[in-house]
Amino acid sequence: MKPIVGIVLLAAGMARRMGSDRNHKLLAEFDGVPLVRRSAFTAVDSDAASVTVVVGHRQNDIRRALAGLPVAIVANPDYATGIASSLRVGIAALEANDVDGALVMLADMPGVTAAVLNRLIAAFRNADGLSVIRAVARGKNGNPVILPRSLYAAIYQLEGDVGARHLIQSSGLSVIDVEIGDAAEMDIDTPEAVRAAGGIPEDDLG
Repeated sequence: MKPIVGIVLLAAGMARRMGSDRNHKLLAEFDGVPLVRRSAFTAVDSDAASVTVVVGHRQNDIRRALAGLPVAIVANPDYATGIASSLRVGIAALEANDVDGALVMLADMPGVTAAVLNRLIAAFRNADGLSVIRAVARGKNGNPVILPRSLYAAIYQLEGDVGARHLIQSSGLSVIDVEIGDAAEMDIDTPEAVRAAGGIPEDDLG
């Protein structure tokens, strides 16, 4: 039986570099669609068994943007403490669904496609669900990543504004890098970056 992969889409952050609380990067529009909805649709369109979206900052607006999509939405009340708390919430939700691997996807990476996610999932399945799968850009570590079940307990110990990078390095597990080009490191943190990627910042939507 093939290892089961679930996606954790992280959409709880405060987007501080956007310059205004009313200018959330995940509500910027790309081709008329809020970025968070576009990212969630990409996740749903992949070969993953389930998609869980972790929300926090401006979660009512984020929830509205996700309306109608077949995703589970879980709230992180501690989102202001950093990404570790969102990872813990998301992994807990996936663990309840008994998945073998958690594909951790950031919601602000418009270059990531369902085809990219499927390449990562295929690599995880080919490794029998025992390895970390990591997207890279010309050999440079990036996102998304797939974390096997054996790392879940360690993820619950993470705190602050840290992701799983150090955990991956110290885990002793084999790491399989999958080259996906610029999509692995292109995230959207400022209004200028949104525009450069072809999007319209929330403030510009009127």
